This record gives sequence, structure tokens and C-alpha cells, in this order.
Amino acid sequence: MRMILVGPPGAGKGTQAAKLVETYRIPHISSGEMLRDAVKEGTALGVKADGFMKSGQLVPDDVVIGMILERIAKADCAAGFMLDGFPRTLPQAEALDDAMNKAGVTLEAVVLIEIPDQMVVDRLSGRRTDPVTGTIYHMIFNPPPADVVSRLVQRKDDTVEAAVTRVAKYHSETAPVVPFYDGKGIVKRVDGVGTPDAITARITAVLAR
Repeated sequence: MRMILVGPPGAGKGTQAAKLVETYRIPHISSGEMLRDAVKEGTALGVKADGFMKSGQLVPDDVVIGMILERIAKADCAAGFMLDGFPRTLPQAEALDDAMNKAGVTLEAVVLIEIPDQMVVDRLSGRRTDPVTGTIYHMIFNPPPADVVSRLVQRKDDTVEAAVTRVAKYHSETAPVVPFYDGKGIVKRVDGVGTPDAITARITAVLAR
């Protein structure tokens, strides 16, 4: 199964990715992690990417796509892969699709986890971190013990204002990739409201069709 995982921030993509790679026995390829690994390994593209990052620039799409093609050509991707974190924009989706076509790689599914915007805001803005243990809690969905509440901190990108901004950015930049893949008939929409296990069951069911 060769797939891309898409959804707004706070939709639970990380949780589902961990479950799905176990189910399908395929590697989870996070674009950020892939970049860090390539830099650490000192590959040609990794060295190139490192130069951009050290100068404070974004790594160009063609470099990231080159890394993706290198990564999915490895033996552990023979049965498929799950790409997460890329593409984030329509131009990236178009460039990746072109590169995959030239490499003879056919994408089978784009799994879109959908949740209401207000739920995104609630999920993100409710997060708190314990600076002593590093444990992440949620004031609604995973409440902290009473004895640690007073020391919890909220990250700057987890405020309501920041969450609203992230939702808007998702709709303006990332959501347009969905119609692009819809045109290819490979988008699999999944309701992201519910328990993690229930959502995993929905994903596997829609992928089995």
C-alpha cells in the first residue's frame, strides 16, 4: 500500500500513522524526520539540504522530492509506504506526482482524516506540558493529575489564536491538494471524530474497498 496521510493539525495523523504502519507493515516516512536522517547520514541530498537549513532557508521542493524518491526506493518500501508531512501545497503535490510518474511509482491512496475546525482548535489549545516530566496532557481529553496542574505550561503554538491561524493556513495551503488527488480518484475520506481505534478501523475499511 503506497499512501499519503493528510489532515488538519490536531486530526490525529501521528497516532493513526503509528497504528497503520503496524497494520500494513510499511514504513512511516515523515518529511521532517527524513530530512534529519539524510543530513545525519551525509547523503548528497542531505548535505545540500543542510546548507539551506544552516542559512535559515527552506529546503527547496526538488531537494525534498529527491530525498523522497531515494527513500521509497529502499528495500523496506517494496510493499509500500506512508508519506506524512509532504506535500503541504498544491505545487508540491503536482511536482511529487510528476516525479513519481517518471520513477514508475503509482500512489494508491491519499487518506484524508477530517475533523471540524472547532475541534482542531479545541484539541490544540487544550494541550499542556509538564516541564518536569515532559508529559503532554490535554485539559479535556487527557486531564492532568491535580497535583501537577499548577506547574503545567502552554506552548506558544498551542494558544487559541495560534490554533485558529494554523487552521486557516491548512485551508489555504494544504487543503487544495485534496481536489488534485480527487481528480485521480484516490482520496479516501475518513471521519476523524472518535476513539483512535475506531478511526483506524474506518481507515482500514475504506482502504479495503
